[in-house]
Amino acid sequence: MASTSDDQTIRLWDVSDRDQPHPLATPLTGHTAPVWGVAFAPDGHTLATASYDRTVRLWDVSDRDRPHPLATPLTGHTDAVYEVAFAPDGRTLASASEDRTVRLWDVSDRDRPHPLGAPLTGHTAPVAGVAFAPDGRTLATTSGDRTVRLWDVSDRDRPHPLGAPLTGHTATVWGVAFAPDGHTLATTSEDRTVRLWDVSDRDHPHPLATPLTGHTDEVYDVAFAPDGHHLATTGNDRTIRLWDVGDRDRPRPLGAPLTGHTDQVNGLAWPRTGALWPPPATIGLSGCGTFNTWKVSTATKYKKPASVPADHSTNRPGTGTPPV
Repeated sequence: MASTSDDQTIRLWDVSDRDQPHPLATPLTGHTAPVWGVAFAPDGHTLATASYDRTVRLWDVSDRDRPHPLATPLTGHTDAVYEVAFAPDGRTLASASEDRTVRLWDVSDRDRPHPLGAPLTGHTAPVAGVAFAPDGRTLATTSGDRTVRLWDVSDRDRPHPLGAPLTGHTATVWGVAFAPDGHTLATTSEDRTVRLWDVSDRDHPHPLATPLTGHTDEVYDVAFAPDGHHLATTGNDRTIRLWDVGDRDRPRPLGAPLTGHTDQVNGLAWPRTGALWPPPATIGLSGCGTFNTWKVSTATKYKKPASVPADHSTNRPGTGTPPV
């Protein structure tokens, strides 16, 4: 696992033994400001990170004990970079920024990455989230302008918007995730809701069901389980919530919220095991300087192992959201 922090470092963790995770190597350094976004390439050999220093960096993590930087930092954004995402083929990287743009990068040659086409523009506020569809041909972005946008990136040099912006959220839209089949999109917002969208027709996407409510403060991250029927969300209310979205028109909460973090929960991930329900665990990342793992044994029963200190030296509670 990889984690990023306000202390300007990236850390790698061996979580092969879920009950005894431990740090790998020394922290990765080079960014000169807080590091927010992080993503592994599909092959697991490359890591990308995004920072308030306006850069994106690539790291070779094929040898977990001797990770090292690749190439020079990717520059072009004119303000903080919040999020990064690899396309499914691992050859393209997308980055989202405070400068209200999204940039695409050709990273097929890890030592010579370069920008693709012009920046994607259209959002009227900072771009907070970015996600590729499973087929790699569509990109979804979220923003402080309260909208979600879809982009056709099938021609990497000539990306263009698809349809009208998705509206409905009443505050900043943070998280975004495609279901494994690519037909459903989930988004989270400062308005404390989670929304589902039917994007099977990319030119005519539309909302599904009513917004999912239950979080008592703004909702940050969202991720579909590998089976596509379950969803997890994190929030400023210090909890993680699970949802049954197998019936897209009648989604429902599952069990009680997962608790244990002592500050906002910023990010989460399901393991990419390929298994259906139940997955081995979910991982939650918090502003309190720790990460927790949960064993999910059924759709309604959870067991939470002990909290593991993230050991980032200067993580500051209360700074867990970009200043949108």
